[in-house]
Amino acid sequence: MNLQTSYLGLDLPHPFIVGASPLGSTVDRVRAAEDAGAAALVFHSLFEEQIEHHESGLHAHVEAYAESFAEASGYFSSAVDYHYGPEEYLEHLAQCRKAVDMPLIASLNGTTPGGWTHYARQIAETGVDALELNLYYQPRTDEEYGALIEANFIEVVGKIREAVSLPLAVKLSPFFTSLPHFVRRLELDGAAGVVLFNRFYQPDIDLESLQLKPSLHLSDSSELLLRLRWLAMLHGRYELSIACTGGIHTRDDALKAVMAGADALQLVSCLLQKGLGQIEELRREVAFWLEEQEYESLSQARGSMSYLHAPNPEALERANYLRILQSWEA
Repeated sequence: MNLQTSYLGLDLPHPFIVGASPLGSTVDRVRAAEDAGAAALVFHSLFEEQIEHHESGLHAHVEAYAESFAEASGYFSSAVDYHYGPEEYLEHLAQCRKAVDMPLIASLNGTTPGGWTHYARQIAETGVDALELNLYYQPRTDEEYGALIEANFIEVVGKIREAVSLPLAVKLSPFFTSLPHFVRRLELDGAAGVVLFNRFYQPDIDLESLQLKPSLHLSDSSELLLRLRWLAMLHGRYELSIACTGGIHTRDDALKAVMAGADALQLVSCLLQKGLGQIEELRREVAFWLEEQEYESLSQARGSMSYLHAPNPEALERANYLRILQSWEA
């Protein structure tokens, strides 16, 4: 079965990509991902804050006073919070590029236009094949209106686009007033793809210490539903690639995401839980199902359940909404 796909202009043997995670944190782990059959790998992000601390010397200043007040360590990130500093990150990318042949995708996490974007140029010099820009931001004040935030994001994407010729994917959250409109703006500004969706890690409250504490929960298949809706709505409207991340754990999850319109599938939680062997298992199971259903290739199935094939998508969406509300019985 032909499972070939194209993502960000990269020809891949199948859609299963290792997403940004600890699985790309060492050269040995990257080698292991390639040996397990990964079509490509996305590295964890280099954060805007890391670069700014590194360049301004703020890091040393923060460390000197970090324990002066009980609250201080909660306000600033210390060195141990980051697996690599900016220079180490670049060196890691270069070493991994020499060690493996599969496509490698670096990642930058930033939300404000600024000098940190010049690191995109240095990332390109390491030999990676593409760059993923992670727009992870949560507004905190009533002065941050939606149009302003989107304009800032577009400006960031534009500066990255000016800095490098690498294919650029933008990793998004679902919290946009009009996601189709924003994706169109990204495409016009030079993005080669979008990734749906970023997972927001919500803080919990420790009732013993009365402090906020970070909480991390791996995804499960239930999180795929939100992705399926937007994959189906966005497929066929643009020239750019669309990747799905979050909630892909089983054969059925993968098939649904592809049929909704995904070009690539980023795996993280299922690999952390069950190991890299899941890549080959999913590839084999998807191929077997497509053969049984007499598909000739993965591309034949892609987008077959998208809104592009619905005669009136808006009416269908509204009808399904009404049907769900009226079908519940206690």
